[in-house]
Formats: sequence, structure tokens, C-alpha cells
Amino acid sequence: MSDVQTNHAAAAQAFAHATLQTGADASTLDLRPVAGRIGARIDGVHLTGDIDQATFDAIHAALLRHKVLFFRGQQHLDDAAQEAFARRFGETVAHPTVPSVEGGKLLELDSQHGARANSWHTDVTFVDAYPKVSILRAVVVPPYGGDTVWANTATAYQNLPEPLRALADTLWALHTNAYDYASSHVNADSSQLKRYREVFTSTVYETEHPVVRVHPETGERTLVLGHFVQRIKGLSTQDSAHLLQSFHEHVTRLENTVRWSWQAGDVAIWDNRATQHYAINDYGDARRIVRRATVRGEVPVGIDGRRSAVVQGQGTTLQ
Repeated sequence: MSDVQTNHAAAAQAFAHATLQTGADASTLDLRPVAGRIGARIDGVHLTGDIDQATFDAIHAALLRHKVLFFRGQQHLDDAAQEAFARRFGETVAHPTVPSVEGGKLLELDSQHGARANSWHTDVTFVDAYPKVSILRAVVVPPYGGDTVWANTATAYQNLPEPLRALADTLWALHTNAYDYASSHVNADSSQLKRYREVFTSTVYETEHPVVRVHPETGERTLVLGHFVQRIKGLSTQDSAHLLQSFHEHVTRLENTVRWSWQAGDVAIWDNRATQHYAINDYGDARRIVRRATVRGEVPVGIDGRRSAVVQGQGTTLQ
């Protein structure tokens, strides 16, 4: 057995152990699945930077299993407390191009400043070691609309037809932050979109990722796709577009998703290595403000052991 296969087997064994442990740990959490393949709500937990280790371990295990977790009633969190809690998962990092909230590393997404993603993506895949965990806090919620939808990229991979899954195992894709904003940000104000794009692409990054990565904690295979993908390596523009659309349709099948209707003070935590998400821009001129903490990730490894490679921009860029 190769070193890569040994590492992958070890990750899978560790996840199996964590899964067994979750049975005991889950009894300490009021956890309720929200959808069949992804998402769980946890009640009765007060998120803080000094949350006790047993509760944090249970949350971590639940995150690996359910991919995204939802917590209501976390109004006690301010920016510093949100970052402190995020640091329990690892080193927090700032966005590589968009300025952080003053005094920390949080990214504020304010609809009045053009932050209306309205497209499927995994956070910051245009760099090599993109975030492993994202923690989003609802600050201002519109009176209607503004939901977020997540998709499970592990079950999406598992449920690909075998020939398409075998093909995905061999593919690599180029990701960049200089993508087609007009087609991705549907119904966005053109002037706001122009300003946001100028900030977002103040430095251009390009990274080649395997289309299928091995999750470093669970050993699962997950699809690395979303709107930062420019093209699949080795294919024509037309062939690449057709194949990406096919993968996209499998990722976003309704049974593979969960939808969350926000209330002010809600917190969502997701495994950015095993999900895509979509913030729905359906709330008109109302204001929506959320703040996101992200935790430094690992450079993805494909099933053949090759690591993601930087094409343009500094490697492992998040600071």
C-alpha cells in the first residue's frame, strides 16, 4: 500500500472512530437533522470561545457527519466572540482580497455594498489551502427571503453514475477569483457589482485543484467545484462547460441540499471541504448583513496523492 493510500485509510479509520464516538457525544447535544443528506440544528448550546471541550468535540463530530450545523439564538456573540469560537477549529484567516471588519479577520457581507453572491460556490477555492470551516453569523436579516442553501459534495460524488465518477477521479480544474461576475451575480445592481468586483479581484489568483479531493479528516471523496472554476484542464471550453454543468446538476439535486431561513442571531457552521452553498438574492432592496469567520484549511490532495498547485498569486495566501 502506498503512503497516500495509507494516509487515506487512516483518515477513514479516524472518521469511523469519530462516528462511533458521536453516538455517545450526541447524547449531550439537542441535535435534530434538518434534511436527509445534509444539515442539523443544535439547540441549547451557548457558543463561546471557552466552550467546554466535550461539547466542542461533539459539535466537531456532528459537523463532520452533517456537513452544516445551525444554531438559533446566539445574539450574545459579537465579532470578537465569533472569532474566538472559530479559533477552536484552528487558525482563523482573513479573506485574501476583501478587507476585514476593523480589528479582526471577519468578512462582512452587506447587501447594500454589492455582497449578493446568488450562485453556487465553495469559499475561496481560488487559493490552494482554502478554508476548512466557515462560521456565519446573521446580523441584519431581511423581512423575507435571503435564505441560504447548502449542498453535500460528498454524497454528490457517491451518487454519480460510475462512469462519470471514474472520469471525475482523473480531472483537474482551474479556479480563479476573476470569473464571470455578471452571469453569477444574477439581478445584482451593476454599479455595486462593478465596485465589488474591483475589490474582489484587486489581486488575481489562479489555482489548479483536483475535481475530487480526499477529505483529510473523514477519508471521504468530495467534489471541488463551484463558480470559481474557470475550466477543466485538457478540455475545450465547450466540452469543459458541458461537463461542469453535468457535475453541477448532480451536486445541486434537491435531495442533496438543505435550506435555512435566517433569524437575527443565527449561526451556521459548515465544512467548506465537503459543501457548496448559495445565498439567495430574493429580498429586493431590503438589507442583509452577515459576518463570516473562516478557518485555515489544508492544501487538497487528489486520490492519486497529487496536491493542488498555485498558477498565479501567492501559495497558501490566507493570512
